[in-house]
Amino acid sequence: MAEQKFLVVGKHGWIGQLIAAMLEKEGAQWQYANFRLEYRDQVEAELDSFKPTHVVNCAGVTGRPNVDWCEDHKAETVRSNVVGCLNLIDACCVRNIHVTNLGTGCVYHYNDKHPIGGKPFTEEDEPNFMGSYYSRTKAMVEEVIRDYPNVLHLRLRMPISDDLGPRNFVTKISKYEKVVNIPNSMTILTELLPAALDMTRRSVKGIFNFTNPGAISHNEVLELYKKYIDPEFTWSNFSLEEQAKILKAGRSNCELDSSKLMAANPGAGIQPVKQAMEDVFKRMAKNMGKSP
Repeated sequence: MAEQKFLVVGKHGWIGQLIAAMLEKEGAQWQYANFRLEYRDQVEAELDSFKPTHVVNCAGVTGRPNVDWCEDHKAETVRSNVVGCLNLIDACCVRNIHVTNLGTGCVYHYNDKHPIGGKPFTEEDEPNFMGSYYSRTKAMVEEVIRDYPNVLHLRLRMPISDDLGPRNFVTKISKYEKVVNIPNSMTILTELLPAALDMTRRSVKGIFNFTNPGAISHNEVLELYKKYIDPEFTWSNFSLEEQAKILKAGRSNCELDSSKLMAANPGAGIQPVKQAMEDVFKRMAKNMGKSP
């Protein structure tokens, strides 16, 4: 078997840097991509130069400070999230290169068939959330890449790490004046990124909900933040209707079915989200030198 070589797209992004650190620690042969996704000639030239066996695409526009940015920058959002992503996947398909594409599960929203506490959304359910332009572009891409034979597409949601970095979902909601209190699927990166890399190495293909099993509410997360990180922390709630008044774009709230992911990764140590979340805060507190 030929030696595996990994090209990581998204060197300035949080997830891309975490993936790169894992590959470096393992002593894998890898490098960051230097092209811009929307320039097909640059993509092809680097693929032909480095000749990776696997590409991990962590690039894409999410907006700063949040997805509301995409509402006023639609062309830029499409250029990166749709045109650029498809450029990469198609160029890799021509060269028989496996692509792991890190996407989002924010393409669903609770409804009558999938109420809070009811049946979670599976990979086969049609996206039903078009409340933000960001989510619309992600749904566009999913529809097309289903037909590509070289793609592993992982749907992350509200990713959380063992620190309070600026992109960590915990950091974000701890800084909000008010939060909605709705259970959601979430991605505990410490548990799931090793599974992503293992699936990449095995050249697994298809679309996977990439979240810990189950759902956890914003209040439950912040209660753990108060318990382990800041005993003086307080917050307040507001309704979806009240939230909508301060946002340009809607926000997805949903629970994803993780059974396909679990079946593909037996023994990977992926815990139900509530236990995984408690363990995140224990590690976070330890990393910050806080007494248990």
